[in-house]
Amino acid sequence: MLLKRLQLGLIHAAVAITLVPINSTLNRILIEDLAVYATVVVLLFSPPYLFSFVQVAIGSFSDRYPIFGFRRSAYIAIGLVLCASGLMIAAQVAELIPVNFWAGIGLGVVTFGAWGMGFNLATVSYFSLASEISGEEGRSKTTAIMFFIMIVAIIGTAATLSRLLVDYTPEKLQSAFLSVAIVALGIGFLGLLGLESRDSAVVQSEKRYAIKEVITEILSNRQVKHFFIYLLLMLAAILGQDVLLEPYAARAFGMPVNETTRITSIWGTCFLLSLVVTGFLEGRISKIRIARLASRLAILSFVLVALSAVAGGAPVFYIGVVLLGIATGPATVSNLSIMLDMTVPGKVGLFIGAWGSASAFARLLGTVVTAVVRDVARLSPENAVYGYVAGFLILAFFLGVSLVILKKVDIEKFHHKAEDVGMPVQSVVERAALAGGHD
Repeated sequence: MLLKRLQLGLIHAAVAITLVPINSTLNRILIEDLAVYATVVVLLFSPPYLFSFVQVAIGSFSDRYPIFGFRRSAYIAIGLVLCASGLMIAAQVAELIPVNFWAGIGLGVVTFGAWGMGFNLATVSYFSLASEISGEEGRSKTTAIMFFIMIVAIIGTAATLSRLLVDYTPEKLQSAFLSVAIVALGIGFLGLLGLESRDSAVVQSEKRYAIKEVITEILSNRQVKHFFIYLLLMLAAILGQDVLLEPYAARAFGMPVNETTRITSIWGTCFLLSLVVTGFLEGRISKIRIARLASRLAILSFVLVALSAVAGGAPVFYIGVVLLGIATGPATVSNLSIMLDMTVPGKVGLFIGAWGSASAFARLLGTVVTAVVRDVARLSPENAVYGYVAGFLILAFFLGVSLVILKKVDIEKFHHKAEDVGMPVQSVVERAALAGGHD
């Protein structure tokens, strides 16, 4: 079983590392070096989140239509190929935009569209496979191993890109992206070898819910509505910094490409360490309390990052990055745990789908809002850095509001409701974990 968990971790890492060059390196180059509006870049990078709704259809389709007898592996392989192909072409977008802006944007739409579809195709398939292979008792251990391997891979990828892009040139960028894509394909297909048994039987998939049903359920339940809004604002802040952090470092402190790329590895290392520590604290400290502490620490990190352009310089900026990484670990663990608790018996798939939708929309919300603020400030070049500062302060504000809303979330009321309908809370959590692999 350990071998299968490691293989699942390799697949999870393979998909994740294709995002690193796009979300960090290419993001910075397009915004700062090529002066593309951040809002345009955000929209170019949005397909993975815009396409997230298709995961429901993919999960159901793969249940009914195995390929060569494999219900998951074939779809994972297709997704991996799309992710790697998108990454291979991505560097050419940066080369084409200075020559022909609209042709470059067009290529970007195709490139990131392919990557986004591949991401969703692979993700729903390997999480489904992880749930099926692990069983109820082994699911949490499998998830922990998968995320551990993913974070290590992200750190390694960012550090390697930093070394490969010393004295940046477009040719080095193309070579670096090609190398990451090849490595991703290699470790991804290594993870797939012998992982799934061939089975051509058609599986009856769980009930799927229309968007209207999800919205109605959220609005009709006060606790769910509060948690949905909290999750939306909290994730918008935690995830929304992606489009700002590295371009900000380039603008405020004149960091070259290899140095800004290294920021991801610093953040990832702190995230990984805090994730391990939080794992030991789980059960000893209330998950709501952990979530509050994580959000407060993230607020402090955003404030420090924002103020570093005005006072303190790069050292204060790096302190903010470290604190952000430390905050992300407990935020991830605590909010995932709360999310699994915030489900209603008999409608687990519906609620997990709602939380997944909140996550995708939150990333879009955070990145679009901060990108627009940054672009407005850019209209006055001498004040461009203050656009970034305003963006980070907006994210801190999102977190502050989310903390107020979190006070209204009462998990115990959900526990009592589950008991009233005759379903133990633990059963709800276990089913939620399973549903999470499909939605």
